[in-house]
Amino acid sequence: MADYSKTLNLPKTDFPMRGNLPKREPEVQKWWEEIDIYGQVLAKRKGNPKFILHDGPPYANGDIHIGHALNKTLKDFIVRYKSLKGYFAPYVPGWDTHGLPIEHAIVSKKKVDRKNVDPVQFREMCKDYALSFIEKQKAQFKRLGVRGDWDHPYITLLPEYEAAQIRVFGKMVEKGHIYRGMKSVYWSPSSETALAEAEIEYYDKRSASIYVTFPVENGNGVLPEQDTYVVIWTTTPWTIPANLAIALNEDFDYSLVQAGERKLLMAKELVDSVMKTAEIDSYETIATYKGKDLNGVICRHPFYDRKSPIIFGDHVTLDAGTGCVHTAPGHGEEDFYLGQKYQLGVLCPVDGKGKMTAGAPGFEGLFYEDANKEVTKKLEEVGCLLKLTFITHQYPHDWRTKKPVIFRATEQWFASIDGFRDEMLEEIKNVKWTPSWGEIRIHNMIADRGDWCISRQRIWGVPLPIFYCEECGHPHINGETIDFIADLFAKEGSSAWYAKEVHELMPANQSCSECGSNRFRKETDTMDVWFDSGSSHIAVLEQREELAWPADLYLEGSDQYRGWFNSSLSTSVATKGQAPYKGVLSHGFTMDGEGRKMSKSLGNVIEPAKVINQYGADILRLWVASSDYQADQRLSDGILKQIAEVYRKLRNTFRFLLGNLNGFDPAKDRVPLAELTELDRFALIKLNRLVGRINQAYDDYDFHQVYYDIHHFCNVFLSQFYLDVLKDRLYVLLPDSPVRRSAQTVLYEMLVTLNKMLNPIIPHTSEEVWRHTPGVEEISVQLTDFPEVEVSVFDDELEQKWDQLLHVRDVVLKSLEEARAAKLIGNSLGASVELTPSEKTYQFLSSVDELEQVFIVSDVKLNPPSHEVTEEQKVHVIVRVAEGEKCERCWVVSPSVGKNEDHPTLCNRCASILREAHFDVEIN
Repeated sequence: MADYSKTLNLPKTDFPMRGNLPKREPEVQKWWEEIDIYGQVLAKRKGNPKFILHDGPPYANGDIHIGHALNKTLKDFIVRYKSLKGYFAPYVPGWDTHGLPIEHAIVSKKKVDRKNVDPVQFREMCKDYALSFIEKQKAQFKRLGVRGDWDHPYITLLPEYEAAQIRVFGKMVEKGHIYRGMKSVYWSPSSETALAEAEIEYYDKRSASIYVTFPVENGNGVLPEQDTYVVIWTTTPWTIPANLAIALNEDFDYSLVQAGERKLLMAKELVDSVMKTAEIDSYETIATYKGKDLNGVICRHPFYDRKSPIIFGDHVTLDAGTGCVHTAPGHGEEDFYLGQKYQLGVLCPVDGKGKMTAGAPGFEGLFYEDANKEVTKKLEEVGCLLKLTFITHQYPHDWRTKKPVIFRATEQWFASIDGFRDEMLEEIKNVKWTPSWGEIRIHNMIADRGDWCISRQRIWGVPLPIFYCEECGHPHINGETIDFIADLFAKEGSSAWYAKEVHELMPANQSCSECGSNRFRKETDTMDVWFDSGSSHIAVLEQREELAWPADLYLEGSDQYRGWFNSSLSTSVATKGQAPYKGVLSHGFTMDGEGRKMSKSLGNVIEPAKVINQYGADILRLWVASSDYQADQRLSDGILKQIAEVYRKLRNTFRFLLGNLNGFDPAKDRVPLAELTELDRFALIKLNRLVGRINQAYDDYDFHQVYYDIHHFCNVFLSQFYLDVLKDRLYVLLPDSPVRRSAQTVLYEMLVTLNKMLNPIIPHTSEEVWRHTPGVEEISVQLTDFPEVEVSVFDDELEQKWDQLLHVRDVVLKSLEEARAAKLIGNSLGASVELTPSEKTYQFLSSVDELEQVFIVSDVKLNPPSHEVTEEQKVHVIVRVAEGEKCERCWVVSPSVGKNEDHPTLCNRCASILREAHFDVEIN
């Protein structure tokens, strides 16, 4: 029996079927380092327009998590794409290194007593800790396949960075944006420091909910005084000792309610809800007043000999409570400002550790949360506790320690947002925000935010470069001192502030502008870490020759509208009058497969390292591309298995293309466009339509669309149609047949184009494909150009014709499937189809050669058009068993099989091919 399989052009390639990515990717990355691919890419694009994506610095503490992987991978997609598009697109990764978490790690893990260790020594420990985690995270980011200048990252603890940060601060001082003042700020007892809004997270907290009666001492001729009380509501009983007033709204109606012997004042609209909560069934309203009519009424503190006057504020609402707001200027932002307006003074009887001071007699030494119970007891003793319940509500917590914070009035340094708020709001309009709702979000945050508290009570940070006069206490800071300190830090780093005496930290002949003294002490507070990272646009973009200011893009999680996006905008507009970025892109957060936040307690945390070790970095990157990153993304093992299956299909597509290009030399075998078959020209048109969509999707940062379009093209157009149809001519025809070379020409375009378009997403696999691609000159696919639309291939008439043919093909395939289900046929090549088309359908079907190959059947009979077939139906199909025998070589069923004496098991076509090729077929 003759073995005709050796006469076929079966696919042949060394490109492995299995990716084996966990093993193969490190080899590819090692090769990238050996050839300095980052340097080669930049060298190729030197002198071209720049595209600068400025890296938001992750914190140098712990291993990277899946959110880091998402963020860095998205950035890598963009930088790689822009490089392929011809831009000079350097990527300088960065790290944020100062602040509480590292201090806490040194104290807890190394058992160091921060307050009993030399500051310079302690800071050195912090520095070493930060640098060790930078190296750890760097290796993890590189394992993701992120390309960048990893040998020269920017780090906020480096001397040159700290010096630039000092100059940013000095510029803000020069412009009058920095001041020192007493304010009620977020204070973290667990961290013993002030916090900025960006360092606050909200979690559920169970709190006491108390209704308290304040006795009326002076009704000012409006309210009765005997047994009359103003009712307030609060969830922070510990602040009652600090009460200095009660705030009402001038425009609300207030009712005086008789309940037993007591007369209770509260907002009219809230009477019923308050009485229901207080479980008072019998009551009646005996008088009603406008809020403003109660001006001048004075209450008495429930248990201190202190007045509590009625005042008015717009922050008083009817959403909850009583419409009468307990006011403690030392423990609330709105309370503080209202206290200033009414000259109440500030009482803050809580220290930095959260313990009550002598300013709260009877509660000294109690932690503020423990004081809740004792204050409530005291209120009950004096008969002023109307009701105690408990509620669970969203409460501010320290984002690092995850413990509750309080408002506490302290002396701090602030950046006056009012000084440049309007400029920021205008600059926001000049930035492209992706998604578009980001503009509204940051606009509202800037419009509503208070002044920025920039001082922190920490050691590990950039010191506030401020001196105080030893004689009068006046702050001393000017251009000369800023320049001196910046120059010093550039040489020695900011630890010089702690290592040197005051006279070594300032130029000679400095004197106090208030009293003339030349004796000074130095500030002990450090800068908010958001000031550190918020200065990066100056400290990095303006300092490095390969970069440029402003950046083209900032890309971070959506929490950074109140964080890095915000602080960077603030320092930039304050010092330069312009936003530091032309565009901002934000992404959501990673959840588990059920949409739950990942946490160790739930056991649903997915670590990037484990995913990479099991599946490979390209699978994780493909998941990033598949996700709608603007919302929260889900990730689970099940989802990863689905992505791995998509990857397998993409890899098989590349393998099929490579296998069928065996022996094809694009330099000499490529067929000109005009000589391509209609089918191949149609495929080339569809490829270029895809190129147009992919370019647009990358430009829009719509990576999900890139993923979907390429996957759909490979899975549907290629796998289910084009490559399936091509198999016959690729395998059966002579190797150098014009029809086969036409197909190979387009397959080559498919291979190179798809590979380049997928390179930003799966760079390791893309590099592997490139190594097996015939006829390429560049050593790496990263040194090529991104595909552009070839307009010359478009032919609207041909495309329309073949689009219609595909619709007819769907009808035929459905009929074949029905015939297969009825066991009329097995393989589609066992079928013959008879087509009766509509008039319009006939017009294009009659112009198509070899319809049987398009439908992958053995024979097609095309009848004249019939009026009984509507244009909507397109064609009526009858499936029959094909007449003849199955050709042993091409598997087509043909009546010609058996009629050739030399090859009795072959059809006439295959016998003719063998004669032409002079094949010597072995007989087994």
